[in-house]
Amino acid sequence: MMKQFNFPTTIYFGEGSLCSLAERVKARNHQKILIITDKTLVELGLLTELTKELAYQDLDFEIFDDTHPNPTEEDVKKGTGTYAQAGCDSLIAFGGGSPMDVAKAIKIMASHPEPMEQYDDAKGGDRLIVNPMPPLYAVPTTAGTGSEVGRSGVIIMKKTGEKTIFFHPQLMPDIAVLEPKLTTGLPASITAATGIDALIHNLEAFFSPGFHPMADGIALEGIKLVIKYLPVVCRNGSDLEARSKMLIAASMGATAFQKGLGMIHSLAHPLSSHFNLHHGQATALLTPSALAFLEKKRLSKEHKERFGAILHLYREGGIAEESLSETCYAFIESLGIELGLANHSISESDLDVLADAAFHDPCHATNIVPVSRNDLLQIYRAAL
Repeated sequence: MMKQFNFPTTIYFGEGSLCSLAERVKARNHQKILIITDKTLVELGLLTELTKELAYQDLDFEIFDDTHPNPTEEDVKKGTGTYAQAGCDSLIAFGGGSPMDVAKAIKIMASHPEPMEQYDDAKGGDRLIVNPMPPLYAVPTTAGTGSEVGRSGVIIMKKTGEKTIFFHPQLMPDIAVLEPKLTTGLPASITAATGIDALIHNLEAFFSPGFHPMADGIALEGIKLVIKYLPVVCRNGSDLEARSKMLIAASMGATAFQKGLGMIHSLAHPLSSHFNLHHGQATALLTPSALAFLEKKRLSKEHKERFGAILHLYREGGIAEESLSETCYAFIESLGIELGLANHSISESDLDVLADAAFHDPCHATNIVPVSRNDLLQIYRAAL
């Protein structure tokens, strides 16, 4: 049975969610909707579930499926062109984090002048996002990014080749649809990688030194859900209860990290932009070494207690290594993810360029402790 709750996005959860979305869209009198997705989802037939509900409500739509796994500025330009040419007035993002990132960027560019780079959040570009933007609805088919409740999109820009964050409170989708049956066809490898992304969102938010007790509580529960249910969905992808819990954990992670992320994301982003690694896989490869680095630092009593709280959750789940870094290593490996950057075509000669890019990435600004470029280089070396 479909349930609705708000925190802060309106969320439709469970069986019947897509039907409820189509009814709501119909009630809002949209004339034509642009669906942003990718070719794989179209080929798998997953998009049919959505288009069938829209057609039943006599809603007109256009499909843009030219998004890449690591979305680019060109994806956004093409999608914005399709939006204008087809005379659309609203957006539905359908897929993983990539279509959602592209949809959020199209939302900006459909109502704001070029160039896109001026809206870079690191340069204060959110202040230029002032025009009314089209409504956006989000339907995740993976349980990882939580972008369906997020206020930002990440796009690789042509000029720099780097992942760039575009942020604005109004980029948050109007409605997020968490329909677990849409995730049952994911292969175990993608299930594992996206699940680790959800884990790290929650974990880095919990570690971030800012004051946000509500985000802390959400993050801790999100971590608990991932530890319990990610191994289940990797073993049995058709388990709808476990799939639904992972969707919730992903949304919780993206809600919690309004408090901040950390260096794992700064380290992971260049692996995607330079080597086209799946973002979740990139975070998985770097997490054990990043945590081992932190365990050697002089952490405050509060931060040590936070490490202990997460280790306790793992031990409750039957994973009992001596340290959090060793525990996460064992957990990630148990999901079938092959650790070691060298196993993914990354060599020692690549690390200096990666460290430069990671240090310029803004996510480590809210890391549990400040880090230098050399610290990030050290972590890359340890992850080889």
